[in-house]
Amino acid sequence: MPHLARRLFALPQDLEGAAQSWLEHGERTPRAARLASSVVLLRDSPTGLETWLAYRPGSSPLGVLAFPGGSLDAADDDPVPWLGPSPQHWAEQMGTDDVGLARRHVLGAIRELFEETGLLLAGPDMAGTVEATSTPEWMRARVAVAEQEKTFPEILAKRGLSVRTDLLKSLVNWRSPDFAHRRFDTRYFAATVPLNQQPTLLEGKGVWGRWVNAADVIAERHTTALGDEVGQENTVGRTLGELLVPGSEIMLEKMAAANGCIAYLSYKRKAHVYQPVLVEEDGKLMLEVEAAKTTADDPQRER
Repeated sequence: MPHLARRLFALPQDLEGAAQSWLEHGERTPRAARLASSVVLLRDSPTGLETWLAYRPGSSPLGVLAFPGGSLDAADDDPVPWLGPSPQHWAEQMGTDDVGLARRHVLGAIRELFEETGLLLAGPDMAGTVEATSTPEWMRARVAVAEQEKTFPEILAKRGLSVRTDLLKSLVNWRSPDFAHRRFDTRYFAATVPLNQQPTLLEGKGVWGRWVNAADVIAERHTTALGDEVGQENTVGRTLGELLVPGSEIMLEKMAAANGCIAYLSYKRKAHVYQPVLVEEDGKLMLEVEAAKTTADDPQRER
């Protein structure tokens, strides 16, 4: 059983005002959190596990750099042909009694992954997945879903496809801090890239996205290398902790320590909620998160 430890993370710049206000005016009822799903894409490389990170324009509660994902929408409740583990199974995996909610999160994860990367966890049956989703026709379908001109179930129905929920693995639940003005309650899943598919940025929306080596990113966490490469006003000169939410940083640590995709995906996880708490440490406001230590010498404080 992994040892849980209290971890300290830097408070993102765009949350400083909300944190100060929360302290000055006393704790209030937190704003309602929007439900979201996110997918951690994985692939093996000669130098370790790689994952897909992308830039999010604006100030996203899921981080300036994040795994593909976003808010659930109304169409995630629509009927859709479903292959793989049942919504009941997913509810158990996610530690919730709400089967409908679990179903929405799973469908939202598959939809968001399709919108943001073009990867489609769907096929005509359990034996196969769609191939070559990088065509102009598929890009038009992605844009239509992103712009809410068509629903994701409509896109699937037109092509006789069913979602392949067996291609997802439940990871963790991240909740935005109570004091944040915009809050998300996000369920994270993991997936590998289906055969003959490649992630691409959404036309007209994507700014930067690429495969990153988890071990390299963690090794350079105290430098501004990744933020400088992204090259946006709110990434240049920032370290990893200023670009990601702590939950994403912890997941990257675990990927960096994992011995490949199969080992990472087959690890038995219990449903866990990352709930950051505002604390003052040496006169500085920080976020405290309860998380498993990745290695024996894992530092408890991340600057």
